[in-house]
Amino acid sequence: MGRLRLALWPAGLLLGIAGEWGAWTDDPGGAAPDLAVGLLLIALGLVAWQRRGSSTVGPLMAASGFAWFLGNLATWALYLHRGPLVHLVVSYPSGRPRSRLQWVVVAAGYVCAVVSPLARNDQVTILLAVAVCTTALGRFLVASGPERRARASALGAAAMVAVALTLGAAARLAGVDADHQVLWAYEVVIGLAAVWLFADLLWGRWTQATITGLVVDLGELGDAGPLRDRLARALGDPTLVVGYWLPADGRYVDEAGRPVELPIAGAGRAVTPIEQDGEPVAALVHDASVLGDPRLVPDVAAAARLAVANVRLQAQVRSRVAEVAASRRRIVQAADTQRRGLERRLRRGAEQRLGRVAELIAGSGPPLAEVAVGLEAARAELREFARGVHPAALVEGGLAAAVAELAKRSPVPVVEVRAPSERLPAAVEAAAYFVCSEALTNIAKYAQASRASVRLEIRDGVLVVEVADDGVGGADPAGGSGLHGLADRVEALGGRLGIDSPPGHGTRITAQLPLAEATGTGPLTTEAP
Repeated sequence: MGRLRLALWPAGLLLGIAGEWGAWTDDPGGAAPDLAVGLLLIALGLVAWQRRGSSTVGPLMAASGFAWFLGNLATWALYLHRGPLVHLVVSYPSGRPRSRLQWVVVAAGYVCAVVSPLARNDQVTILLAVAVCTTALGRFLVASGPERRARASALGAAAMVAVALTLGAAARLAGVDADHQVLWAYEVVIGLAAVWLFADLLWGRWTQATITGLVVDLGELGDAGPLRDRLARALGDPTLVVGYWLPADGRYVDEAGRPVELPIAGAGRAVTPIEQDGEPVAALVHDASVLGDPRLVPDVAAAARLAVANVRLQAQVRSRVAEVAASRRRIVQAADTQRRGLERRLRRGAEQRLGRVAELIAGSGPPLAEVAVGLEAARAELREFARGVHPAALVEGGLAAAVAELAKRSPVPVVEVRAPSERLPAAVEAAAYFVCSEALTNIAKYAQASRASVRLEIRDGVLVVEVADDGVGGADPAGGSGLHGLADRVEALGGRLGIDSPPGHGTRITAQLPLAEATGTGPLTTEAP
């Protein structure tokens, strides 16, 4: 880059002399300021390029100067300088458009600079000037703090360029013959805009804006992308590599775990180390022209250090959340397993022994008939208790059979059931069953309903449970602990429980249970009593 900049100094001077040579003898008064403005753009651009290598303001300004002289040599290039000039003022201080609107305006500037009919159209020129000013004003209004102060300079330069573009077009549209005066004014305004931006670049406001933008970009969460991509976008270096230090291995790796080799000196690449408490944390491998200003290095390192810590913290939080979710699922599954075991022990142990006693008493004559009745009642209560702990029908027949049994035992006059016949993960089946059980119990107690419906459907890997009635409605989800317990059970499996109960229009309870969340729990197995 250094050799290229050195070569551009004499190239710019020679191009300027060649472009103005013919006009110098005919109109030295007009050629002199034209030569001065072109050389000013090139000189300021090359100095800015050297002093502020992380910004493309310098190259854009120098390109405007070269295009300025090229317009004197070729008619098609007469307005070519407008492209990089519009690019410069719209994207200052980084020189890189960041929004879609900026890209559109920059593209329009280049099109209007290259396409001669558009460049010579006065209305199009005025529209371009308005677009440049409007874009700069919008960026200024949404900015704050140091970034707003930096964008104030961009707004001032954009206003100058817009005035320069508008002068000649407005004069021609008004029928005013003032080409010589307009040209002088155009050259003066362009020169002032270049000096304005160059001086602001050296004062350092652009540095504050760069750091502000960097911190904002690195602070984005969600789908903002990997840290490397955000750093590359903020610094304008698509070749940027972020290496994370592994103390145990004594080497750097990228986000995918691949080794990162730090470049040797003089290879056109630079390394910015990121340290925490004197220990290496990461390293940025980037183009040598990026972070060329020593003032940027510590600020970028600090911002990157915060970003690395932020990424690690987010990863830890996500890991903890995943652990909590897995723990909740394990608790629900363990509770279901305990319920199944308790139901099995009651059914195989106490209930069978009571049944045997009842058989013996039944054959012992009338005096023991009342005892037999009592034993039968105890057995019935024991069966009902076991069913509440965990229904045998769910174990033996699956969700469809268990819900059908619920509907038969419900005191609601009509209960319609529609359920899938295939077996589902045990935790999902248990959760769906208890949602249906609690909902039907509430309908029988409070809804005054004549009809209820229970529908279970699998949609895109989710079991949707819907229990509705035609009762009085007005159910309060906060009114009891039953629905709260159901909500906890459903949410522990990654699902959602919703209640819609407008007064006078019945109640609808909907549960969504992801099947993938319960992977590994397996369907309930059928066991002999």
